[in-house]
This record gives sequence, structure tokens and C-alpha cells, in this order.
Amino acid sequence: MKLDILAFGAHPDDVELGCAGTILKEISLGKTVGIVDLTRGELGTRGSAEIRDSEANAAAKILGVSVRENLEMRDGFFVNDEKHQLEIIKMIRKYQPEIVLCNAIDDRHIDHAKGSKLVSDACFLSGLVKIETTVDGVAQKAWRPKLVYHYLQWKNIVPDFVVDITGFTDTKIQSILAYGSQFYDPNSKEPESPISSKNFLESLNYRSRDLGRLVGVDHAEGFTVERYLAVNSLGDLI
Repeated sequence: MKLDILAFGAHPDDVELGCAGTILKEISLGKTVGIVDLTRGELGTRGSAEIRDSEANAAAKILGVSVRENLEMRDGFFVNDEKHQLEIIKMIRKYQPEIVLCNAIDDRHIDHAKGSKLVSDACFLSGLVKIETTVDGVAQKAWRPKLVYHYLQWKNIVPDFVVDITGFTDTKIQSILAYGSQFYDPNSKEPESPISSKNFLESLNYRSRDLGRLVGVDHAEGFTVERYLAVNSLGDLI
């Protein structure tokens, strides 16, 4: 299955928090999108790996993505080495995306920056024909995505561009709330975590409204880039 966009997250819920609005919009425009989670989030303060597996599947249905896979790397301890790069390369070659979305380049959680660099490096290496990979005994063809974009997470990194997600924020929040074990629930008996507060949940709306304000729309999501964006003419910019 060839996809237009493949979104990677170090943990289940990273993609939903960082770029669910953009994914929803692209799917509404006819694009095919998939998600690959690097870990099962087993070191999270709340919930369990099994619970988060179920939550991730529910969120995928809300988003309407074509596929969601989990590479089951070690939460907190995966590294950017050949072994892990090859796992990412296999996913890139399997789905041949034109665009890859991945974690923030710098963030509070160490897995986010690690995951960002791991996926970015694998996107380049995936285009090298002398790196050989096979899936179920079948050799894969080299494939390099045209574009790699990094979504924003905990830190307020200044984006290089924003996507208008007006009209998609309610469904984005629904996909996030599919992770009932992780986010604000006044009746939960689980320990508190940095993302379980009411303030964190409300901050998602603050950020999208603020980014939207800066470009004259209701809601937006921000991304950073690895190379200059190019347009055919000034009129392409809004």
C-alpha cells in the first residue's frame, strides 16, 4: 500500500497531539495517511502498554488513517543506530510516502528528539540503493520521501510554517481523548503526570488558536522543516 503521508511518533498519542488536525485535513482532501508508533509507551506514568494499544487503535479509527503500526522499540531506551534505522527504513520502503511527519526536533521528553533524528536519518538512508532490506523474504526497493516535516510538542518551538486546521479541531480532540488513560480525568485514580492536567488539555486549544491568530485563521498547527520551502510564485503564499 502506497501512502501519501506517513506520520511517525515516539509514543502512541504523539501524532495525535502534534499533527492530528493536519492529518484529518489531508485525508479530507483525498490523501492517504498512515501512522507508525516507535514504542508502546510502556514507561508512561499512567495506563499500560496494553491499554495504550487499544487507545491507539481507537484514535486511528477516529482519524480515518489507512494503517497504523507499532515497531515495539523500547520506550525510553531506543537509540539512533543501524538496527533501529533499518526498522524505520523498512516502513518507509513499505509505504513509500511522499511526505513524512515526525517528532519535534527538541522537546521535554528525550524520546521525542531521539525519535525525530532517528526518523529523519532513516528517511535519507532509505533512498540508498546499496542498503538492502527485505520483508517476508521479498526485497524492498529504495525509497526516499520528498519532504520531512517535524510537528511541535511540549516546547513552543517557532514553526517554519503552519497549516490551517480550522474545522478539524473537534475531531482532533476526540482522537486525543481516545487515550483516556493519559489525559485529564477528574475521576481518575492514576498518578498525576505532566500531560494529565486540565491545563495541558486546554493548552492544545490555546496553541492552535494562537498559531491560527498569527495567520488570520481560527486554528493552525505548526511544523519545522529540514530544508527551505519553495513556491512557484509569491501568490502561492497565503
